[in-house]
Amino acid sequence: MNMTKITRRGLLGAAATGSLSLAACATTPVSAPIKTEAYAGDIEFLHGVASGDPLADRVIVWTRVTPKSGSGPIQVRYDVFDPAAPNAAVSSGVVTTSEARDYTVKADAKGLQPGKVYTYEFTVLTSNGEVTSPEGRMKTTALSGDTPVRMAVISCSNWQFGYFNAYDAISQEADLDAVLHLGDYLYEYGIDGYASPEAMALGRTHDPITEMVTLSDYRTRHAQYKTDPALQAAHAAAPWICTWDDHESANNSYRTGAQNHNPENGEGDWSDRKQAAMQAYFEWLPLREPVPGEVTSAVWRSFNFGDVATVIALESRLTGRSPDISWSDALAGASDQETIMARVQETMQKINNPERTMLGAEQEAWLAEELAASVKAGKRWQVLANQVVMARTKLPNMQEVLTPEQIAAQTNPYVAQMVPFSALGLPFNPDAWDGFPAARERLYEGAASAGASLVTLAGDTHTAWANTLYDAAGERRGVEFGCTSITSPGTGTYIKDIPNLGELFADANTEVEWHDPFGHGYTLVTLTSDKALAEYKKVSDILSKTYTLDTVAMFETDTDTNPVPGLVQIS
Repeated sequence: MNMTKITRRGLLGAAATGSLSLAACATTPVSAPIKTEAYAGDIEFLHGVASGDPLADRVIVWTRVTPKSGSGPIQVRYDVFDPAAPNAAVSSGVVTTSEARDYTVKADAKGLQPGKVYTYEFTVLTSNGEVTSPEGRMKTTALSGDTPVRMAVISCSNWQFGYFNAYDAISQEADLDAVLHLGDYLYEYGIDGYASPEAMALGRTHDPITEMVTLSDYRTRHAQYKTDPALQAAHAAAPWICTWDDHESANNSYRTGAQNHNPENGEGDWSDRKQAAMQAYFEWLPLREPVPGEVTSAVWRSFNFGDVATVIALESRLTGRSPDISWSDALAGASDQETIMARVQETMQKINNPERTMLGAEQEAWLAEELAASVKAGKRWQVLANQVVMARTKLPNMQEVLTPEQIAAQTNPYVAQMVPFSALGLPFNPDAWDGFPAARERLYEGAASAGASLVTLAGDTHTAWANTLYDAAGERRGVEFGCTSITSPGTGTYIKDIPNLGELFADANTEVEWHDPFGHGYTLVTLTSDKALAEYKKVSDILSKTYTLDTVAMFETDTDTNPVPGLVQIS
């Protein structure tokens, strides 16, 4: 192996942020000794290790060094091992980090073999000797072949709502190829925001205690989440493919603003906050960083797993999304039927505007090209790692299907507002793809043109879904597996005393095969050359670290329709 040098690039560059990017990282021949300068102080590895963005010959490895004493830059060595020959590193290098990078460490470990499991660790030489990090497991992707692909699909992990037991369960899943995090890795709110009443008793209140707005705020919150042992275990178990949703920056964010960004309350310019959120995200998550000159939030990227699948990670918030539309805002203060219907008509006109975009024109074009390239290369499945639900969904007509007692139990103001709204039969969540119907049709057109076997993955709603996707002409375009949350509460928490709520949703929606609005967990997706299987797993508790894990439903694609799959429930 020849000596190579990889220049690490910061998210925004020193010119944009006023800070230094991650220093140069050298990949050294494993036969040569790696020399590092001793750090004149003590350090700890308090935030675990992580890997991500797996390719056939390389994987990102990540950690964070915490100085206990001393100051200045710290040189960190990483080593990747073949478990069959654990005494000799197959890829090694040195990364220099500092306060400018919040002491995070990230390297692209190269020279690996395809479809192979590796372990890795980090070491710092200090004046008091070497300090070594915990060990992680990672796996490269296959170049070809039909070996099944196993992925844990997750989203919406709110520290203040309980323990991350679902992460602990994921860490115990055997032979994972990847973990797909679809967004809301953390939440921006302070301790008086979106939180469980049990947060204080559990000792799980946010740090900082205020809403995160500045770069320091975002870094501190990321650091807090990474201290969780269950999250550390899940990161160490398999490479992650991450994409953000809104709460990594602010609730219901879009290109030019966010529902929860309030400059009138001293929260500053949205561009500054957005860049701070992105910089901290790239520092603290194991994904490759944009090259200079590219759109700084261009986290859309794709990964090939042999001949089985292409996983295409989308960015649907900060680059191309049109401004937020909310039924709560649209109907606020409307009391008489005439005003309500006028507001509804006006809002639907905005929703149906063909210029509304979720991804932006550049990413839409890129996605169509990726779908076509994947099909042309013979990949069986085209999988979208997508943040929000794509299927058309509406509320069940609660005035018809609920008893008077059940309606009276809906004391939550938002839910009470939705009871009469549900009779209109309109899409109830314009923050999802239902708020961007023209953009959804463009996506379906690209999938149809490519002949894609589309499997869409979704998070965001804190509830589980098994959906069949149809375009506006009624043609089937694919299937959708929506995962529930790690801890964030779903609709079953707020819509009270309706145990069959999931069945009511499925009955009311042509595209919804199954819906579970209760509980927390993840979806285990297994892809083979002929089927895509989703196992919906839930933990029994998030308010205690003692829990059980159950599979509550299983759906797989049928084999009759090629390339457009349908769904069959098998459990």
